[in-house]
Amino acid sequence: MAQLSPMMQQYFEIKEANKDCILFYRLGDFYEMFYDDALTASRELELTLTGRDCGQEERAPMCGVPFHSCEGYIAKLVSRGYKVAICEQTEDPKAAKGLVKRDVIRVITPGTVMEQSMLEEGKNNYICCLYSSDKTIGVCFCDISTGELNATEISGKDSYNKLINQLSSYSPKEILLGGKIIEIKQLPGFIKQKLSAGVELLEDEKFGFTLCSKTASNHFGNEFDKIKDKPDVICAVGALINYLKETQMNGLERINQIDTYSESQYMKLDYNTQRNLELTQTMLSKEKRGSLLWVIDKTKTAMGKRLIRSWLEHPLMNISTINNRQSAVEELVNNTVPRLELTENLSGIFDIDRLMTKIVYGSANARDLRSLCSAVKDLPQISSFLSECKASHLRMIYKNIDLLEDIHSLIDSAIVEQPPFTIREGGMIKQGYNSDLDVINNDMNNSKDILAQIETEQKELTGIPKLRVGYNRVFGYYIEVTNSYKNMVPDTYIRKQTLTNCERYITPDLKEVEARILGAKDRSVALEFKLFEEIRLKVADSLERIQRTSKAIATLDVLNSFANVASDNRYVRPDVTQSTAIKIKDSRHPVVELLLKNASFVPNDVNLDNKSDRVAIITGPNMAGKSTYMRQIALIVLMAQIGSFVPASSAQIGIVDSIFTRVGASDDLASGQSTFMVEMNEVANIVKSATSRSLLILDEIGRGTSTFDGMSIARAVLEYCADKKKLGAKTLFATHYHELTVMEDLLDGVKNYSIAVKKRGDDITFLRRIVPGGADDSYGIEVAKLAGVPNTIIGRAKEILAELESGRAETVVKKSNPDEDAQLSILGVAQSPVIDKIKNVDLNTLTPIEAMNLLYELKNMI
Repeated sequence: MAQLSPMMQQYFEIKEANKDCILFYRLGDFYEMFYDDALTASRELELTLTGRDCGQEERAPMCGVPFHSCEGYIAKLVSRGYKVAICEQTEDPKAAKGLVKRDVIRVITPGTVMEQSMLEEGKNNYICCLYSSDKTIGVCFCDISTGELNATEISGKDSYNKLINQLSSYSPKEILLGGKIIEIKQLPGFIKQKLSAGVELLEDEKFGFTLCSKTASNHFGNEFDKIKDKPDVICAVGALINYLKETQMNGLERINQIDTYSESQYMKLDYNTQRNLELTQTMLSKEKRGSLLWVIDKTKTAMGKRLIRSWLEHPLMNISTINNRQSAVEELVNNTVPRLELTENLSGIFDIDRLMTKIVYGSANARDLRSLCSAVKDLPQISSFLSECKASHLRMIYKNIDLLEDIHSLIDSAIVEQPPFTIREGGMIKQGYNSDLDVINNDMNNSKDILAQIETEQKELTGIPKLRVGYNRVFGYYIEVTNSYKNMVPDTYIRKQTLTNCERYITPDLKEVEARILGAKDRSVALEFKLFEEIRLKVADSLERIQRTSKAIATLDVLNSFANVASDNRYVRPDVTQSTAIKIKDSRHPVVELLLKNASFVPNDVNLDNKSDRVAIITGPNMAGKSTYMRQIALIVLMAQIGSFVPASSAQIGIVDSIFTRVGASDDLASGQSTFMVEMNEVANIVKSATSRSLLILDEIGRGTSTFDGMSIARAVLEYCADKKKLGAKTLFATHYHELTVMEDLLDGVKNYSIAVKKRGDDITFLRRIVPGGADDSYGIEVAKLAGVPNTIIGRAKEILAELESGRAETVVKKSNPDEDAQLSILGVAQSPVIDKIKNVDLNTLTPIEAMNLLYELKNMI
């Protein structure tokens, strides 16, 4: 076999160390890929596949992308689950002897992206690490693009569902697994189907306690004390840091804090609840528009956009913290003009967190520094506004904002207003910042003036009027004297060239000037790069100050957004208490109201508690607004517990520890589950996880099976929720089983409500008003008519409904058209359905609930 070329030998050595990555191998101005990597990249990126001589008979498959526009290509590969290893030249090609040295400087994975062009501005990009040694699970989430690291420990019963809730809230893009966590059989399916995250199984030695403890302790210093008593958390954090060291190589000092939290700090929101309530995106289109986040997010900074999403996904349980947020919002609402000015100031602040990450990692260019400079210039005005505020939360923000005047002064005095994209070609540093650079730039930019001055000086010195200073590529700069004045040439001139009419000379001083002018460009670029790195390092050294300020600005941005939304949409401050009562007057759905625009939204009241109003059974026709009503109550409670004002005329909210929803279902084909099985799984999770302080939204329980089975399940669930000894949770229970309305008389704490409907003949009007009492009809046929079902079907449906309601079950032969054959009625052929039903009942196996359902059925048939 022919010998590989030296370059391809180098390629294979580097590829061998990065087998699981697509290797972007730097050649000149391109990143090239070879062999299998080239085949994969050409397919995924739709690149033209070419070939390259590699020393063997067959040419190596090859494709490439320009290095200056590689981010879009890398983003596409990473989004499809690939890892990309960036291989750069590690020495100056001009100084290299033989083959230029190359090495991998970074591995980009789905969870380690930090390039702003590859990230969503208002969303964190988390990498997660999970480890379990016994009964506890160590969990940590890290966004290396912002430096955030959150860690917690999960323990106790139902650990799997707790873990799923955490994963749902953070939605990581990459998950590292180790220890007994890999024994949870349901976990891979959830990650793949619900999160679409990449999964990496790490070797057991990567989670060794001694190794991980040393890594975490060395990296975080005093911050390590926050997790020192949680061994599984230590293993998760330590393994994650080591993984990042292997893939990112440097810059991990950006991750300098551990934010620990416990489940009890936040309201529990499982995956289905976040999805059903459409907190951050709609169920169908997966868009932000139409979600609660779309309504409340009027933030002006990228940091604020990420924080408001985090607050929305983690409602608080601490009343003091909630009230502090609300008091801040209230003060902002009451100061309209200053609030609008504050909004304007916030609008000019760039993404400080991600800019600082690039600066610390050493990948920031001059434009990034200029963006940081622009971001901090409005801090004095913001600080001035906050200095007059009274709310404790706003006072705390004021104390945490560092004006960073030294950072602004440094960058503003050093970096030009419109710097170039690259930092290797000069043009970044302002005149006057560095005297040495000014001299060099003067030589480079004013060479004609310098030569003209030398020419004038030499004319005066020699008295030769026709003396001229010129340049050619062979001799460089020279002094030219015509033959008629040769006798006046000084002895210090060195003859270099004889021409027909003149002589050309050089002098030591002229050669010195030549060296200055001709080497000025290279020296200027080199010095600018050195100065830029010094500036970047000085800014990086101020990381903690800038990071603290960025967090304060993000918090202020979210509170100001709450205030603007409250002012624009007529929201009120809710009274959040430790009671169990939820009393809301004139509640409105925040999203639907905004989508309706000019149309008026019909408000409704709600009165729930853990005493006489635990369960509200809501009946009424489809499309009348039952689901909207229930969702708006859940959303208002959630908004109250993140510190926001709410859409109502008044609201008293007793702290809720979790919200569970069972709204709609569909087949889960991937796991082989029917619609009804999915529904029952959700119900099972709710009754197992809910407490008496939970809020349950249950919509159409039992509709995925036969009428009697469904009704039985619906009633049993309702009884369980209402029973204080079993659950006793506040529950909104929408159903089409009108038979369940009798539960108001049979169970303590159950009340009937319905959607008011006005009927005129065959036409109905939905009044959207919730009123006490059960509905007298489902109006299903009327709704079908509204939906456009043909009149022929509507008419036949009415006939069948009349037969069913009358209880007649004799054979009915109908003709829809005299010319058509007779069609057998849906009612079958039994002569007496009541007698037939009783005959078929086995009294020895009949349960109490089945007996009651049978009694209802027989009564209706009679």
